[in-house]
Amino acid sequence: MLHLKSKWLALLGGALLATGSAFAQDSGPLVDLLVKKGMVTDQEAEELRADLTREAAAAVTSTVSGGKSTSSITITGRIQAQFANLATDISGTTADPAYTNHFFLRRIYLGVKAELYHNITSTFNYDFAGSTFDAAFVTWKQSDEFSYDMGFRKVPIFYDEWLTSSGKLKTIERSTVTRYFVEANNGRRLGAGSYRIGAYLNGKEPSGLNYQVAVTNPERNEDGIAGVNSAGTNTNNNFAYWGQIGYAGKSGDSTYVFGTAMGYLPDQGGKTLGTGSNLTVNNVYVDYSYGSFSISGEYDWSHNQHGASATADANPWGYYIMPSYRIGDKYELVFRYGHLDSDGRGVSLSDGIRSGPAGGSMNLEDDYYIGGNYFINGWDTVLQAGYIWGTTKDNLDGTSGPKATISGLRAQLQVNF
Repeated sequence: MLHLKSKWLALLGGALLATGSAFAQDSGPLVDLLVKKGMVTDQEAEELRADLTREAAAAVTSTVSGGKSTSSITITGRIQAQFANLATDISGTTADPAYTNHFFLRRIYLGVKAELYHNITSTFNYDFAGSTFDAAFVTWKQSDEFSYDMGFRKVPIFYDEWLTSSGKLKTIERSTVTRYFVEANNGRRLGAGSYRIGAYLNGKEPSGLNYQVAVTNPERNEDGIAGVNSAGTNTNNNFAYWGQIGYAGKSGDSTYVFGTAMGYLPDQGGKTLGTGSNLTVNNVYVDYSYGSFSISGEYDWSHNQHGASATADANPWGYYIMPSYRIGDKYELVFRYGHLDSDGRGVSLSDGIRSGPAGGSMNLEDDYYIGGNYFINGWDTVLQAGYIWGTTKDNLDGTSGPKATISGLRAQLQVNF
């Protein structure tokens, strides 16, 4: 009987290796037959089923990943097909810039997350539309209260940029204030926040308190492969430091999130990077919901050494406020207003309004967005559209001066998987 039992188990194991997870899922009748024949007990049958499932999963994941310690692999993706029709008018001239009227793919994400051993995961995400990485880091999670990341990811500052996924943007694009503080330094924008390589500590207490701190390279790393290459550099041997503390809670039908963050970026200030000027950025944020209504807002400010000129610092600041209202499960109305004061550094319409024609460097900017979202299948499949109006004005010294206005439509179809 023992010899016969061993033959049956060997046959079962061999079939598992040959057919993988599909066989593991369909092996129930064969295991039941072994029980019926008296070759295994009920307890042994349960253990055998569990072994079959584990071995099948290990066979599949090791084949895909090449790592025997991989327990599971998750593949994710995002496609955002967008349309923009935007025109800029500059006061006092008939030579306005060419308008934008174009379809394009805003994002094409493909990501992989591998569950390894001892609470270690590896996350990788690439944007084929931008030809750049969106994430590439390893996480060790001790508990919900403490985890550690090392690699390439967003730094913990600016609620609209860091805590709001690009797959859940109610206004299609992030606010003009956020983009001015975050997007790459072009002599006007600050280039603070977004993606950097470094070490990150994350904590979330049961009470709702959460915190993040990070030490990273000071420079942004978004230039495709070159931005995260395998060879280090001695161009900038300083570190940037980041910290965020927030709180999330619920009371009855109300939910709320609020917090504050800061970042210190050596040698990342001034009109031109690499000239020894430092940059400090700060923000406070709040997000409140009650039933179908929600409202969020953020205030950002900074100190930029020689940010206005070689002899003058700049302290750009700005804020936005965004109320929204859900109508059932399918519709949402959204409004957003933002204001930016560059404090003599300068801002162009194209700095904050993506795809928008530039309107010259001026001191102040105001913008409005009103639109709606149609949730075909929640945020996994959503159609969005909105009207944009914005203006920049005044000379960099603060005196009254020229004015530029942008207006138009933006629409997007998003699919997450």
